[in-house]
Amino acid sequence: MAQFTWNPEDYEKNSSQQQLWARDLLARIEFCGDETVLDIGSGDGKVTAEIASLVPRGTVLGVDLSSDMVRTARERHAARHPNLRFAVGDASRLPFDGDFDVVFSNATLHWVLDHRPVLAGISRSLRRGGRVLLEMGGRGNAAEVVRVLDDVTALPRWRDHFAGFAFPYGFYGPAEYRAWLKEASLHPIRVELSAKEMVHAGRDGLAGWLRTTWLPYLQRVPEELRRDLLETILDGYLAEHPLDAAGKARVQMARLEVQARKGCSS
Repeated sequence: MAQFTWNPEDYEKNSSQQQLWARDLLARIEFCGDETVLDIGSGDGKVTAEIASLVPRGTVLGVDLSSDMVRTARERHAARHPNLRFAVGDASRLPFDGDFDVVFSNATLHWVLDHRPVLAGISRSLRRGGRVLLEMGGRGNAAEVVRVLDDVTALPRWRDHFAGFAFPYGFYGPAEYRAWLKEASLHPIRVELSAKEMVHAGRDGLAGWLRTTWLPYLQRVPEELRRDLLETILDGYLAEHPLDAAGKARVQMARLEVQARKGCSS
């Protein structure tokens, strides 16, 4: 899983949509209240803290590759939830063995190109009968943004910075994911690609989302050029997709939702 420099404060201000999607995802699990839960890609910790509130007699561990994110999550949430911990961890190298009843991940696993080691690690981490609930960018996610990024990075001003650049996200569909789940001894219950719309508060809101989630592109160029690159991307996207009558910027997303169990066939 690639490592980038995250700004936890900036991410927190520009990730409200991801938090809403996480709540929708959590509503699909009926918690008893005593489960042990692993949250992969816990970020600034706000969603992981909500999970801790749902399992007051259980425990929750949030892992994230960014030490800055982990430090922020600990400072803001761990003291208020005695059943909650955070640690630096790589989704592709989970070290656990039968420690969890539930593995959860929201808006994270599309940062990983090869999902098979992730799913193998999830399977090892779960007790028999344990549940998996994942949502990530799926096939075709933010296709209109990706098209603008391709156009911008091919411009003479930017193309040398992107020589040898490969698309960094793992956006997959249900067919390959079902096969990977079975390889990992995880029984697929629901594997579904759905269309969702992300809405931002004008140009500034769209800029915040691009700045905090499309890091592989922005961090490809020297820091002093990143604002110019961001403005070029914004100009390109809004030229094709202007703000609506309410001044909102809209982006069409494709999300892959995965529900599965370990060691179950029904």
